[in-house]
Amino acid sequence: MRRSGKSGLEPGTPVYVGEQRSERVQIDVMLYNEEHFEEHKNVNVETLKQLSDAPGIVWVNVVGVHDVEVLRQVGDIFDIHPLTIEDIANTDQRPKYEDYPSYLFCVLNMVQYDEKVQELALEHLSILMGEEYIVSFQEVPGDVFDGVRERLRQNKGKLRTSGSDMGMYSLIDAIVDGYFIALEKLGLGIEKCEDALFVNAEKINLEEVHGFKREILDFRKSVWPLRDEVSMLEKTDSELITKETRMYLRDVYDHVIQVLDMIDSYINILGSIHDTYLSLSSNRMNEIMKVLTTIATIFNPLTFIVGVYGMNFDNMPELHWTYGYAVVWSVMIVVAIGLIVIFKKSKWL
Repeated sequence: MRRSGKSGLEPGTPVYVGEQRSERVQIDVMLYNEEHFEEHKNVNVETLKQLSDAPGIVWVNVVGVHDVEVLRQVGDIFDIHPLTIEDIANTDQRPKYEDYPSYLFCVLNMVQYDEKVQELALEHLSILMGEEYIVSFQEVPGDVFDGVRERLRQNKGKLRTSGSDMGMYSLIDAIVDGYFIALEKLGLGIEKCEDALFVNAEKINLEEVHGFKREILDFRKSVWPLRDEVSMLEKTDSELITKETRMYLRDVYDHVIQVLDMIDSYINILGSIHDTYLSLSSNRMNEIMKVLTTIATIFNPLTFIVGVYGMNFDNMPELHWTYGYAVVWSVMIVVAIGLIVIFKKSKWL
């Protein structure tokens, strides 16, 4: 649905903005604490309501934000503000951070490299974190959270012994780590273009270069707001974020800056590839024009001689010479060779 579909509606009215989908919303739940772990896949809203009251931390991952009724029901379970539900349903929402009395809300973009089409896939993602729960909303199946899930299952690291703030940090950290992976794969294609440029510039596809640039600029637009978002999350006065987690968030902030530096570097490389390609094309055209100009210059005096002796006058003295034809050919050959020698000495050839 287009954004214009929200025009005139009351603030807080959730309207799905994004590519139309019809598949059923999937809800996966993980319950955990230091001694206990449970995993429930594809549960319904009623089961989710029961699981949300269980002791420990509950992580709910909702796959599909196109069904606003399901979003409302999940929102009722965790007492989520209608404005938050509205932002979750809007897949065009700019990455941001908001601090509510009972929970923290983050909107960001998950970026993965699609091997089939060999391009970046950007996905709208929302994360809520309360005192004993984390709720994440994503558009389609498939994410970068497998490492987090595995650490929870095997009780590795501090996730099971820490609060929900550490869980939220882990999800954001996994997303930022995914940026590095996607950038590295995209960078391989950019480096191939750069290497091919100096081997055989004619094989460079300028449309492909523009495609890379468009992708990297979209990537930058998604990552740039995350810098301020993580900074605000680290510096918030909310008691939901512990001092230890703030240190980890500071590390995520540094990673975001590194990602932005890599993006800027690739943008400069793509700009350099484009400019160098145009410069090489111009030089190649100049070389062609130089050869054509040299040939034209050599033939100009020859054309003049042929033109003179091609005139139909009866009183031209050379017309009846016995060796006139041979002399004219000799003169033309000498003139041509002389011009070539002059061009060689002048280093024009």
